[in-house]
Amino acid sequence: MEKPAIEGGKPVRENKIYYGRQWISEEDIAAVVGVLKSDYLTCGPKVSELEKKLEEMLDVKHAVAVSNGTAALHCAMMAAGIGEGDEIITTPLTFAASANCALYCGAKVVFADVCEDSYNIDPAKIEECITPRTKAVVAVDFTGQAAQLSEIREVCDRHGLLLVEDAAHSIGTLYDGKPVGGIADMTCFSFHPVKTVTAGEGGAITTNDDDLYRRLVNAHTHGIVKRADLLEEKNAGPWWYEQQSLGYNYRLTDIQSALLISQLERLGQFKARRQEIVKRYDEAFADLSEIIVQKEIGKSDTCRHLYIMQLREGSLRCSRREFFNAMSAEGVQCQVHYIPVYWFPYYRDQGYARGLCPVAEKIYQNSMSLPLYPKMSDADVDSVIASVKKLVEYYRK
Repeated sequence: MEKPAIEGGKPVRENKIYYGRQWISEEDIAAVVGVLKSDYLTCGPKVSELEKKLEEMLDVKHAVAVSNGTAALHCAMMAAGIGEGDEIITTPLTFAASANCALYCGAKVVFADVCEDSYNIDPAKIEECITPRTKAVVAVDFTGQAAQLSEIREVCDRHGLLLVEDAAHSIGTLYDGKPVGGIADMTCFSFHPVKTVTAGEGGAITTNDDDLYRRLVNAHTHGIVKRADLLEEKNAGPWWYEQQSLGYNYRLTDIQSALLISQLERLGQFKARRQEIVKRYDEAFADLSEIIVQKEIGKSDTCRHLYIMQLREGSLRCSRREFFNAMSAEGVQCQVHYIPVYWFPYYRDQGYARGLCPVAEKIYQNSMSLPLYPKMSDADVDSVIASVKKLVEYYRK
């Protein structure tokens, strides 16, 4: 039996494959250069062009481009009127921003456990967490797969709650045939470099609600209004503007907008390649009882951001950490998504304790993310598969 590289064997490959990376084309570069040569670097026409493109692609009435995904979530909380004494419900199996956004507004975060197969927040657990203080649910499309939005919407409607979808992973995903973006009351996107499309940094919020849209616009531009039809004092002069609420500077630049507009032209291509790689992984690991893969719900046509596999407990002669390190030695650099949010010292100090969401914790303790990005070659995919199979065979009990 061939030894893994970490124990003196030969690695599958010399040059490492990392778990995610952007794909910047000559067209992307030309789009950015075009803005650099123009009159506007920020607060110019490219931002409006991007917002219109998102509205058309996502079949939604309004899009607001912002500086990053965390800003998108914070603006959504402000637009929802979340404040002191309120509670929001979200999943612990996510990046910290999904919960932090409520804390920024003085609210409390309540964590609901996830489904064992899909890894997304469990609608039944949401129901159990609702109190008279609950004001909104932040449902995360973990790994790109849409949460059970129909079931969650039904719970929210029954209890008079706003549904905010954290779609940082899921641009390009369809739910029940509809693009993610116009299903929840507000949907938040991230365009970080490891996401399916990138602006370098960037985010957006989409909504079909006119009132929420006005609040989102104010939240990301200092609360300052310039449109004549929205001003309280009319005809004060062409220079006149008003701060009508407390907001932040969460604007996106024209430089970033141009890059993202160009990237969005290849969203279909990126989604197709990601789905091809996911299919190859699923087929390769189907006969390995030691490996558990994420299950898809029927309504989600997923543009997968992450590919997570779990090591079945008790099936291997190594820990998750040993397997992770061995994969790195083989030339495949994995990652782990995510440490349950309430495990962090900050949340511990707020009174949260381990054991709160046992399903999410078990998934975290056994999982790792394999490389998944559109620019991966077939040879790269082969290397990842070969590394997993090699290590499973070697460490199998």
